[in-house]
Amino acid sequence: MSTTPQLLSSVQVARFVAHGFLRLDGVVPAEMNEEALRVFTGDLPVVPYGTPVPKAFPEGSFARRLVELPAVAGALESLVGPDPTVDHHFVHTREPHEGSAQPLHADALIDVRPDAFDVQLMYYPQDVTADMGGTLVVPGSHLRRTNESDTGRYQNLLGQTRLTCSAGTVMLLHHGIWHGGRRNDSDTVRHMYKIRFNPTVPQVRLWDVSDLNSPDVAAELGHTFPWYEPATGRLEIHHRIHLWRALSGDSDFDIDHWATRIANRPALRSQS
Repeated sequence: MSTTPQLLSSVQVARFVAHGFLRLDGVVPAEMNEEALRVFTGDLPVVPYGTPVPKAFPEGSFARRLVELPAVAGALESLVGPDPTVDHHFVHTREPHEGSAQPLHADALIDVRPDAFDVQLMYYPQDVTADMGGTLVVPGSHLRRTNESDTGRYQNLLGQTRLTCSAGTVMLLHHGIWHGGRRNDSDTVRHMYKIRFNPTVPQVRLWDVSDLNSPDVAAELGHTFPWYEPATGRLEIHHRIHLWRALSGDSDFDIDHWATRIANRPALRSQS
């Protein structure tokens, strides 16, 4: 098996910018999934905030081997760059018939960085069926900035997704995505392992940019979701335009002239 990281394409990164997450189905081999279920029943090592990956996860450890899988390593490098630090890691366990779910939330406090974002890896070592609950995600919510559980009063939003997947699936999420763990109505204990990564380099053109000028890039960035109202949908796309400008290094990128129109400041030009 190749050990070379598999970098994302521009279209895939644009999809991440629009949706707020990227799904890698079944990328972890079966033997690692079986090992994970044993590892996750014990105590994980404590990792101080901001620890480099090699120090956080020693060579040969399960977490190190997980993040070095080519598909996972390539996606992480494409989004946060080489040598990220580990913010924290945690195993979320849902017992059978728990009878409760997490409220809809975004992780950590409100984050207004316009040119940087953290990535949260969520790994599912077993098949997740509908009755096991899974992780609920609201696509396209990540740039609608809220503070932690401000969204907790919302029960259902049009277009939300509740993850069902095969064992070995990994999701990479923008830190601002609205999400929540659903209740487990099955007879099986459900595990999800989360690692949050902080970038240490500018997040500019870290992926395979050979398709940067593909029309599919703008098509992905212009995608809308059912919970958007027309006006708020335009606002979300405007936020994406600015994030894509930062990521691509193209300060003139636009969709339907929206960002260019708002940035038009004739008085400032006349003073220069």
